[in-house]
Amino acid sequence: MNESLSIILPCYNEAAGLSKIIKQLAELYPNAEIIIVDDASSDDSAQIAAAAGAKVVRHTYNMGNGAAVKSGARAAQGDILVFMDADGQHDPNDISRLLAQYQAGHDMVIGARDSHSQASFARKLGNGFYNWMASWMVGHPIPDLTSGFRVVNAQKFREFLFLLPNTFSYPTTITMAFFRAGYSIHYEPIRAYKRVGKSHIKLLRDGLRFLLIIFKIGTLYVPLKLFGPLSFGFFSLGLGYYSYTYFTDGRFTNMGMLLFTTALLIFLIGLVSEQITALLYSQNR
Repeated sequence: MNESLSIILPCYNEAAGLSKIIKQLAELYPNAEIIIVDDASSDDSAQIAAAAGAKVVRHTYNMGNGAAVKSGARAAQGDILVFMDADGQHDPNDISRLLAQYQAGHDMVIGARDSHSQASFARKLGNGFYNWMASWMVGHPIPDLTSGFRVVNAQKFREFLFLLPNTFSYPTTITMAFFRAGYSIHYEPIRAYKRVGKSHIKLLRDGLRFLLIIFKIGTLYVPLKLFGPLSFGFFSLGLGYYSYTYFTDGRFTNMGMLLFTTALLIFLIGLVSEQITALLYSQNR
């Protein structure tokens, strides 16, 4: 492999297992650039990472996982970026399998966690719902929308830095953006292990945030996927209401007209949004 490699680990209070994972990465990839992005940890994460030989990028205050990912991507010198968690959930030995798929011609390779890797039943259920919704939006199966373990082309990843949120979930945004851009994505099955320390994800708060991000990216990249069904719903409701009033009163009511008009307006908004999206994307390219 002639391309240089940068391995980026966002870090927030991960002192417990940080030294071990950096040592593993250094042994497996001695020529790779290992970057620890310390998101203003209150423990000794930054000092441990520096002592272990990693390049440390520090935030002066806590900005969030997405902001750490963006800082790491900006600081990285490699042609290929590897993102993984610093909490011990991801096995460094799996990087070679992801890199092999990347070399096969994919633009991004994502480690898709199996069903035994989910932290809880509630999280498994939530991730299943997000995977289904995102798959419908992009028209392609997405087995793991929120996995933070991935290998990606550095230049293409940086095209979408402006879209990435500062908090959770950057994987959701970058995955849907890559699909919309027509870049090749491959999912490689992995086993994620129990994290070292306490999770920073709040199920309800971040679950709602993930859902909002999906809709946000959906309206940005595939507006008609959202506006189309909504318009059809109002049209069907108007048609049903008109049929009811026609057979009962023999007339077309104001409410029927309102429902049909709403359906038409929603469809036109979606159509205009689709054209704006195409223009913006063309300019960005």
